[in-house]
Amino acid sequence: MIVVPVALRSKPYDVVVGDGARRHLAGLIPERARRAAVVTQGSIGIGVDPGIEYRVFTIGEGEEAKEPATIESLCRSFAAWGLTRSDVVIGVGGGVVTDTAGFAAAVYHRGVDVVHVATTLLGQIDAAIGGKTGVNLPEGKNLVGAFWQPSAVLCDTELLDTLPEREYRSGLGEMAKYRFLTHDDRDIVDPILENRVAACVRIKAAVVAADEREGAAGLRATLNYGHTLAHALETAGGYDLRHGEAVAIGLVFAAELAARLGRIDEDAVARHRAIVESYGLPSAIPPGANNDLLVELMGRDKKVDASEGLTFVLHGPNGVELVHGLRRAVIDAALEACR
Repeated sequence: MIVVPVALRSKPYDVVVGDGARRHLAGLIPERARRAAVVTQGSIGIGVDPGIEYRVFTIGEGEEAKEPATIESLCRSFAAWGLTRSDVVIGVGGGVVTDTAGFAAAVYHRGVDVVHVATTLLGQIDAAIGGKTGVNLPEGKNLVGAFWQPSAVLCDTELLDTLPEREYRSGLGEMAKYRFLTHDDRDIVDPILENRVAACVRIKAAVVAADEREGAAGLRATLNYGHTLAHALETAGGYDLRHGEAVAIGLVFAAELAARLGRIDEDAVARHRAIVESYGLPSAIPPGANNDLLVELMGRDKKVDASEGLTFVLHGPNGVELVHGLRRAVIDAALEACR
């Protein structure tokens, strides 16, 4: 097993990575907990043993389950069962489950401990780590949520062997992102899977420890590299895109945008395309995508004043960072370059 610490001042915790990591769950349950509410989806079918009394609470399938109504349903079910503030919520699943279970834990009794057992590549290297929880609104992704750090995260790489190919490939979109967030990506292309997962976790853990709640410096925002367009594509709907596939397109778009601002050269853009395509991921915006709608949704995602221009996470001489005040013409040009 590889143990990666998330060195937060307020609530440090460990991420355990390796084959069979889920079997270490009982040893990571907070000592005061007497009951565990296990939140999962029926399609996951992965049992866990927290070592204390527990009950399984199943949410709906797909991104559609990540909505405020699911949080209300979970909290009411917790209350009916008698879950207390001293107990624990356990999220077993991918990003939809860990985002939803984490948010339910954050608001039930104003905060209950949560432990995540991440079962997908995307969940293991991104969604389950860092304490960002939330659900979607029709107006956009993750617009309602809270920062609520887990007590522990288990990334069982053994479970990745059974993932559907497209689900695994979706996780590679996030892995591609991490390759641009480090000056040395050799660990992320290590032949051993658990080393690749741990390398991504270390990058995220370091960023979260330095900027837990997206402070003014914008360090944590760099973890959203490629996500501004990705979230717009997902919110617009009508495209057959998984989250990691949308992120892959967003990475290429961000590179095209940075090139038009003189932040990177064409070789760097080509590297973005090459890495994305090496994972079998799309690099082009879906045919028929409407620029006006995508720009509107990107502006909403970043919550910026349109009069000031949009904000994006872009690569440049100092690495990936927030860039403010982008105007419509350059955004349109970058979108067209991705068609």
